[in-house]
Amino acid sequence: MKQLAVFFVLLSCAITAIAQQDEIRKSIYFGGGSYDVDEDQATQLFDWLDSIPNLLDKYDIHLISHTDPIGGREYNEWLSKMRSETVQQLLYQMAIPEHKISIKDWGLENPVYSNTTYRGMEMNRRVDVILYPIIF
Repeated sequence: MKQLAVFFVLLSCAITAIAQQDEIRKSIYFGGGSYDVDEDQATQLFDWLDSIPNLLDKYDIHLISHTDPIGGREYNEWLSKMRSETVQQLLYQMAIPEHKISIKDWGLENPVYSNTTYRGMEMNRRVDVILYPIIF
């Protein structure tokens, strides 16, 4: 019985590792204090999603939003939420149903790039659109 439990834990880890390898990602970048997506980035997002065959059958969509630390915690929580909602509205324009989208707003927490440089802060002002394969 113990061996069977270990097997299922290992199988679950293997499936998770495969899913992470197969994820597809596109980032939408924002100016400081902004939650507007410019027309060029919106077009690129639409073209990218259109290029993925059977998108809704094969993937779940996760929106992960980030900010730089300028403005403090409360402001950045709000800004992060506004950014992810803006990208979510773009996805709705493409007829992607609400149940296919999940959102995680990090705000200024968990930065991927260093906030000690201007370039790092610029790279942290984004929403990552991540497609995770649906494992059957």
